[in-house]
Amino acid sequence: MRHGKKVNHLGRTDSHRKAMMSNMATSLILHKRITTTLAKAKALRVYVEPLITKSKNDTTHSRRTVFSYLQDKDAVSILFREIAEKVANRPGGYTRIIKMENRLGDNAEMALIELVDYNTVYTKGEAAVAKKSTRRRGSGKGKVAATEVKAEPVAEAVEVKEEPVAEAAPAVEEAPEAPAANEENAEKGE
Repeated sequence: MRHGKKVNHLGRTDSHRKAMMSNMATSLILHKRITTTLAKAKALRVYVEPLITKSKNDTTHSRRTVFSYLQDKDAVSILFREIAEKVANRPGGYTRIIKMENRLGDNAEMALIELVDYNTVYTKGEAAVAKKSTRRRGSGKGKVAATEVKAEPVAEAVEVKEEPVAEAAPAVEEAPEAPAANEENAEKGE
């Protein structure tokens, strides 16, 4: 029985598991999505989400703490510069795990783990809707008001009319004028 055992050791020693999680987290930060086994993806989510939360507070201490987990300067700078901006107002749940077909060689359960804010398939065309939820116990008098959220209308696309490109003839006419101005300046100087 595995009562109270919260860490999946993944059949590896402690040092091997830490190195593997560090490498997988770095790859996830650099590439925004990776394919791995389902067990490793679930372990990676537990490993990387606290690091993303820590990146919201850009201090020297938090950078050093994250670097101690990732051991990669490029990944740390991308995490604090780009990813922290995108997840600034997200209260958690920075990754998504999508199950895939089993691997052909050993029939292992495969999964795709990705950063939620970098997938354009789910966010393309959706209006940002503020989610408001309040938990209440009671008769349900305020239930309608709490669940009713109004979405702001999405701005419609504006058509841009292309203007014809200016012809080369006016540019040729301006070129002879410039030497004339230079000749006048030369005459004033003498």
